[in-house]
Amino acid sequence: MSDTADKATDESVDESMGRTGDGTVESAAGRTADVTADRMRERRVAAWRAARRVLWRPSHQATVRDRLTWLNDGAEGVYDLDQPVDMYGDRLVETLEERVAGLLGMEAAAFFPTGTMAQQVALRCWAGRTGNATVALHPLSHPEVHERHAFSRVSGLRPVHVTDEPRLPTAEEVRDLPEPFGTLMLELPLRDAGFVLPSWEELTEVVDAARERDAVVHFDGARLWECTASLGRPLEEIAGLADSVYVSFYKSLGGFGGAAVAGPRTLIDEAKTWRHRYGGMIIQQFPTALAALIGLERELPRLPEYVAHARVVAAALREGFTEAGVPWVRVHPEEPHTHQFQVWLPYDHDALGEAGLRQLEETRTGVFAQGWTRGGPGLAYTEVTVAAPGLEWTAQDVRTAVRDFAERLPG
Repeated sequence: MSDTADKATDESVDESMGRTGDGTVESAAGRTADVTADRMRERRVAAWRAARRVLWRPSHQATVRDRLTWLNDGAEGVYDLDQPVDMYGDRLVETLEERVAGLLGMEAAAFFPTGTMAQQVALRCWAGRTGNATVALHPLSHPEVHERHAFSRVSGLRPVHVTDEPRLPTAEEVRDLPEPFGTLMLELPLRDAGFVLPSWEELTEVVDAARERDAVVHFDGARLWECTASLGRPLEEIAGLADSVYVSFYKSLGGFGGAAVAGPRTLIDEAKTWRHRYGGMIIQQFPTALAALIGLERELPRLPEYVAHARVVAAALREGFTEAGVPWVRVHPEEPHTHQFQVWLPYDHDALGEAGLRQLEETRTGVFAQGWTRGGPGLAYTEVTVAAPGLEWTAQDVRTAVRDFAERLPG
């Protein structure tokens, strides 16, 4: 259900195709597939809103009223609401920046409306300082997979890949990279490989290897907040390995959006200049900044608890599928590194999506909040997130729900 049909753009158009308003070509089959996918998404959102028991409630499935109520309920305790609103990054936004810098043990931080902008600016600043626009990173890193090549198209950066293995690079791979690079970017955790992390020792060795190459180190820490449990170190010690760190305010903290880059004050001062040039100097951002402060207050302290329970859920999922007689299942990582992980099953992704949706509609209990993605012929995977609602589930609850889900799969 998560796949959508591509739009046809070929110059030769047959009678089954038509031109869209911008002059591109769209196939009838493609339009039908898009409509079907949209209807399935609407059906899924409606079912999840009505659900009684889930492991996680994505904020994007809430109503506007829900989110405004959440903001109003949490705002009073995190900021003086009688203060004037922010204007072009002052007041409330500065308070958030100071809070983030303190949490990460950095000299300063800059708020950005998006993570895509934040990382481009940070890496562009480093490229100017090192004299090298080459960024060494993993091919599954967010900028390579989800940002339409913004590094090279917008910022003039040149990505090179350290390894193709579905894990963070090793120190040896960093040392052996056959060309110089100005910055090593490490995504912690590496989401598209299964939210995986290295060990603390491996991470420190990789950072040391980059420094041996006279490179700076930047952490893509969109989900850095939940890495403390697996790495066994506090946030400021993890962040302290890097020269700069990007963090997100919505992926784990439940905010409205927004991001920050933290690092040396001189870098952050320059980053704020580039933020303006990239269009990130927005007159008022108090709802997003306030939501970020609420997330830091409410969700950040709970993340270790979510990680611990994710490991209980992951084991119960595997046991439940085995008890249900499913021929093959993989939970990856076997013991989750964060409160998110992947589940792989030997079925078509559409069949898995339909089974999960029918279970939710019929029982108002659901295990898999997100759609399933093709992972190969007859193979699909999904991501599982365990947050506050998931803490109410026992291992037996998970096994029971999995067996019910498995009964809805094709024979």
